[in-house]
Amino acid sequence: MIVTLIIICEVGFWVLLAAGLALRYWAKMPRTSVAVLLCEPLLEVLLFVVTAIDLKNGAEPDWKHGLAAVYIGYSVALGHYTVKWVDVRVAHRFAGGPPPSTPKYGTPRAVHEWKVAARWIAAALIAMGLLQGAIWYVGGSGNTGSLEQWQQRMLFLIAINVIIAVSYTVFPKKKPVGAA
Repeated sequence: MIVTLIIICEVGFWVLLAAGLALRYWAKMPRTSVAVLLCEPLLEVLLFVVTAIDLKNGAEPDWKHGLAAVYIGYSVALGHYTVKWVDVRVAHRFAGGPPPSTPKYGTPRAVHEWKVAARWIAAALIAMGLLQGAIWYVGGSGNTGSLEQWQQRMLFLIAINVIIAVSYTVFPKKKPVGAA
């Protein structure tokens, strides 16, 4: 049931995003668009509540509960960024907006990578917090090994993002010769 709900939440996220942007750019209803986009966090609240109820009803904590925590962490830390990222591209493609501008070279690119890493680190820390809460919630009576494995995966995710950001800092990509 949890995996199905995660899939429903993910599909719901993209459906709400598409509907919100369609209302903004094609229907010219920016306020309604904002209202639709503000419904997206309700999906995470629903997933959180259902996961807690599932554990409360005696379900053995397993990878599905860990995945739910990771999904919520991503949505909280990177959901707004994802919406903005898609919005800029849709505005450019369909509404004559400015082209997306991600720095490509040097210090600006390194700063960008550190900001992205910070978002991923926040997502991982939120997920780890939710996982720890689930471990305490289940207590010593349940097998929480799978939740602890998810916490280790989040530490790995943090390490990967720091390595990527450090690589852009230590070995900055240089602008090609003759580029404007």
